Amino acid sequence: MNPYLKFIEDIQAGVESAKGITVSGETAPVESDRKVLLFSPHPDDECITGLLPLRLMREAGMQIINVPVTFGSNVERQPGRAKELADACAYLGWHIRERSGFQNLGKDDIVAILKAEQPEIIFVPHERDWNSRHIATHFLVMDALSEMPNDFSCTVVETEFWGAMDDPNLMVEGDAQLVADLIAAISLHVEEVARNPYHLSLPAWMQDNVRRGGEIVGGQGGAVPDFTFATLYRLRQWENGQFCQILESGKMISMSDKLKEIF
Repeated sequence: MNPYLKFIEDIQAGVESAKGITVSGETAPVESDRKVLLFSPHPDDECITGLLPLRLMREAGMQIINVPVTFGSNVERQPGRAKELADACAYLGWHIRERSGFQNLGKDDIVAILKAEQPEIIFVPHERDWNSRHIATHFLVMDALSEMPNDFSCTVVETEFWGAMDDPNLMVEGDAQLVADLIAAISLHVEEVARNPYHLSLPAWMQDNVRRGGEIVGGQGGAVPDFTFATLYRLRQWENGQFCQILESGKMISMSDKLKEIF
């Protein structure tokens, strides 16, 4: 008998049993002068790529503010998606940047948000993240950054989901609790996961990130860290009106690393 059969059957059984799980609850949001903005193309992107923001809040006490750039293209679903987003962010203890209506944000809106919030870190999809709205969000935020005064600076963390980056330079480990919390938050985008239960494939995606990151971030042929789950990012600094590199080589952040000393 193939000894891996039970391993695979346990995965199948786990996914099937998790389809019936529902969650609820809220976490008290962290208030801090150290702010992190998540420029999310759609409601749910904040959770999918949210491993590092969640660790920054829990380990470094930073305030996480999600900025919904759109509420999706289905106008009839926009109020429902806004409610699901509120539930998901409340579950994680994240703020949502207040706005009126469901119109897509434009460059001037992003500039105004950056000036008002003065974030230390922003998250945005990378320029080749396949989905047209993800790509548009990337260039929207880049255009906004170019409009900021020269003395504005922040760390820019680029994310991936639909299209993998060729050159991520940061791999962040997640433990079982963090991954479970992200899955729970994604599940609160109820109608979205009803048509595609992608929250249940998050662990597999994060396992594959370890495989890719071990080589692409760590270097071809290098030793792969003993992570089970991870998310890949590209970390750069925006200052004096342009990007500059802040990592000399790929960096891997384990659960034992102290984020307060890194960010």
